[in-house]
Amino acid sequence: MHEPQLQKILRHMPAGVATLLGPELRYGFVNEVMHTVLGSEMPLGQPLSENPGAIPADLLEVMQQVYRSGSPFVAKAYGLPITEPGDEHPTPRYFDIALEPTSDDAGAVNGLLLFAVDVTVQEEARQRAHELALETRRLDARLRVLTETAPQITFTVDAAGKYEYVSPQWYYFTGQPPTTDLNAIWPLLIHPDDRLRVLYQSEAARKAGIGWSYEYRLRRHDGQYRWLLSRALPELHAPDKPVFWHGAVTEVHDQRELAEALRRGEAELRFLADSIPQLIWTATAEGLIDYYNQHTGQYTGLSTQELGPTGWVALLAPDEQSAAARRWVQCVATGEEYEGLYRMRRHDGQYRWHIIRARQLTDSRGPRWFGACTDVDDQHRLREVLQTQYDELARTNRDLDTFVYTASHDLKQPLHNLRGLFEELRRAASFHDPDEERLLQMVEDSLHQLDVTLFDLAATVQDQRELSAPVESLDLRSVAEEVLLGLRTQVQDAQAVVDLDFSQAPTLTYGRANLRSVLHNLLSNALKFAHPEQPPHIKVSSALSASGQPQLWVQDNGMGMELNDTPELAFNLFERQHPDLPGAGVGLYLVQRIVHNRNGHLEVTSTVGEGTTFVVHWFE
Repeated sequence: MHEPQLQKILRHMPAGVATLLGPELRYGFVNEVMHTVLGSEMPLGQPLSENPGAIPADLLEVMQQVYRSGSPFVAKAYGLPITEPGDEHPTPRYFDIALEPTSDDAGAVNGLLLFAVDVTVQEEARQRAHELALETRRLDARLRVLTETAPQITFTVDAAGKYEYVSPQWYYFTGQPPTTDLNAIWPLLIHPDDRLRVLYQSEAARKAGIGWSYEYRLRRHDGQYRWLLSRALPELHAPDKPVFWHGAVTEVHDQRELAEALRRGEAELRFLADSIPQLIWTATAEGLIDYYNQHTGQYTGLSTQELGPTGWVALLAPDEQSAAARRWVQCVATGEEYEGLYRMRRHDGQYRWHIIRARQLTDSRGPRWFGACTDVDDQHRLREVLQTQYDELARTNRDLDTFVYTASHDLKQPLHNLRGLFEELRRAASFHDPDEERLLQMVEDSLHQLDVTLFDLAATVQDQRELSAPVESLDLRSVAEEVLLGLRTQVQDAQAVVDLDFSQAPTLTYGRANLRSVLHNLLSNALKFAHPEQPPHIKVSSALSASGQPQLWVQDNGMGMELNDTPELAFNLFERQHPDLPGAGVGLYLVQRIVHNRNGHLEVTSTVGEGTTFVVHWFE
């Protein structure tokens, strides 16, 4: 073939071809592709070193070495920066470059033949494949770390049932060495009662090309059989049949035992509910009854189907059903507790009073209602009888109070008349008797005692009526000063000193009238029974007990009292410690009654001739 014809063929080849002549490697022939590779027009005869184009320095050095050695050289996927038309920056492209020395007739090297084949697409594909391989290895390593650190046994099994992979957790769980034959030993570790079932289910799933999920018992390293949940899914590559199944084994022993305990507990609760002589029922979150105990059927004479999802409402008295149903719907919607007193029909048609209660319980299964209907008909009727008797006793008590109050009030007028007649008798009549003054004084004392007795009777009735007075927060100092203002004359006449100290408990939640009565009677008694040889010194203070309850202390230096060994005394009406002094024996009785009716008690310590201390425990 002639050289011009050969050059014409080489000029249109899809690979770059160039001849470099002489030791200067001058351009001899350069086809169009090579011009593109070199990036510029290469004048013939010009040394390569003067116009290397895109050829880097290291490739120039290699060309010189090939020329000198006469040994060919091939570079695979060699990167060259090629500037495409319209691009500002060169784009790396990859070429397979071959350097072949040429010789003259004498066998001496006289040039190089340069070939450049563009393999950019293949190299980029190779690099992408390499990157994907690296990413795959990275993801595989991550997946292996995840599977081997998760608290589960993961595995891979092929279509024949042979295990290709199992995570280290299996060896930790079973205690088997890593060198064990997994396919041989695994079936032997399954509980004998579960082995055949497990083998059949897994084989059937593999034949059908589907996943599986079942529970079985596997022997642990300590010899104990534990319940496990095995789940696996096939690796599908349509349209081929699955070749591998990937799955996980999770220990569910505790959950299974808990579920079994819950089932036993529910059965025991059902048995207990059936043994209780009450109407017990449960309802769904929507308020529809789904369970009645046996006593419900016995009491109503109806079966569970006849009672239906709203059975207890239909058993109520007709005039109570609508209100009970509305209240039940409201409680179901809000979750509030349900409670009501209704008449419920028994199997014999008799309506009996029942307390119906229901509460909502929310757990992992969702909200449910638990209710009970308790027959309280006998207690209700007894309470009605007791209420009637109480009302009658209260009415009688009020009548007695009214009678005593009226009698004491009506007797005052005859007393005034007797006192007037006696005064007139003293003024107009003379007995000329040596005992005249003593007799007159006795009559005067009797009239005064009668007057005091009538006054105390009226006060007793009045205090009794005030025992039910409403309570309020009271300032102790203010009430005490109010009482002392009323006793101002007695305090001045006796030249008494009264010290008030309410710093420890300045307030008291009590009935105002009751508190005034207690303070008035204790202070008036301290003034009345003062020691004849010294002025009265009375200390009134408040305190808190060890349990934090308020107390009132009233101490005096008076005549004192003779007490028995018990600190808490029972002061009876008209009972007196000092009969020689005026009084009716009503004050301490009233104090004791007020304090007792408010759930408190009165404590007294006293020494004859030295004084008395009263401690009022308001609420203990």
